[in-house]
Amino acid sequence: MTSSPPRLDLDGNPINPLTICMIGAGGFIGSHLCEKLMPETNHTVLAVDVYSDKIKHLLEPDSVPWSGRIQFHRINIKNDSRLEGLIKCSDLTVNLAAICTPADYNTRPLDTIYSNFIDALPVVKYCSENNKRLIHFSTCEVYGKTIGSFLPPDSPLRQDPAYYILKEDTSPCIFGSIEKQRWSYACAKQLIERLIYAEGAENGLEFTIVRPFNWIGPRMDFIPGIDGPSEGVPRVLACFSNNLLRREPLKLVDGGESQRTFVYIKDAIEAVHLMIENPARANGHIFNVGNPNNEVTVRQLAEMMTKVYAKVSGEDSIETPTIDVSSKEFYGEGYDDSDKRIPDMTIINKQLGWNPKTSLWDLLESTLTYQHRTYAEAVRQSIAKPVAS
Repeated sequence: MTSSPPRLDLDGNPINPLTICMIGAGGFIGSHLCEKLMPETNHTVLAVDVYSDKIKHLLEPDSVPWSGRIQFHRINIKNDSRLEGLIKCSDLTVNLAAICTPADYNTRPLDTIYSNFIDALPVVKYCSENNKRLIHFSTCEVYGKTIGSFLPPDSPLRQDPAYYILKEDTSPCIFGSIEKQRWSYACAKQLIERLIYAEGAENGLEFTIVRPFNWIGPRMDFIPGIDGPSEGVPRVLACFSNNLLRREPLKLVDGGESQRTFVYIKDAIEAVHLMIENPARANGHIFNVGNPNNEVTVRQLAEMMTKVYAKVSGEDSIETPTIDVSSKEFYGEGYDDSDKRIPDMTIINKQLGWNPKTSLWDLLESTLTYQHRTYAEAVRQSIAKPVAS
């Protein structure tokens, strides 16, 4: 029996098996990354999280060909001394842990700052002190508002890409005032980025920083009252999915005029896979990972999701598919937002040759098919239950 030829990196070098400490492996991004690494590589994953529901299908003993190459460690990184040991025995740490739901930014600003800055400090420290490579997940929100948003509404410069395209190495980070606590998340993420960059400059830390631009797909967040708290407010995809499943109008915050770009999780995971296996090309870089071709307003997203859900579910849309709500009503005091988030893709394309492939319609069809198959019956049963007196 002949062995298969070694897998090669982008420069033609053999890819050696890695041990990867993945913090937040049980979440949306982590579960998809584990699904990519297990069947397609020989890497070992030390999966660190407090929950394993989204990766339980990968953890079945002796029932999968990669049995033993993924090990789950139930650890809360806030207060567990085992974390340093896992980082020490790994070649690479991927840090995905964060509070990253906008509803929490201005209602739980302390938790947001601690989760995204304070709790990340030991991870950076252990990687730097033990000469371990780090891939750290930040956010596109570190850019804040575009320069164009401060121009007069009728200014032709608002249409100039120089005033709204977001570039890793030149775009400024523009946040709202301190009382707009919604920026607590972006500010904490920016500060940990600066710390990582400084560790690289002063102490030689090998790092890559990822700035995701609205990665969406199956297993994102939760459906309130089904696999998450009834009063919980997930991000826009799950919020709209919940409304569609319950045949309720989709709530458009401040008219849904904010513009966003959306990228399919499987496309984005391809980019992370390239970063993991091409350290010579990825180290020292900050990468935007998004799809500038999939730009819509939140209102347009709601309209498209309504059409796609009608197709995959076979149900007619409700008479009033959307309603407008104020940001104060939906998120509470202290909310603010960026106007546009369009990534410049020059650096990641040059370094890793990566480009997204999936259209917005196709990624929504795949995702909403999953949402309907996974949740529709559970939502129907929850609606049918009599309300307790």
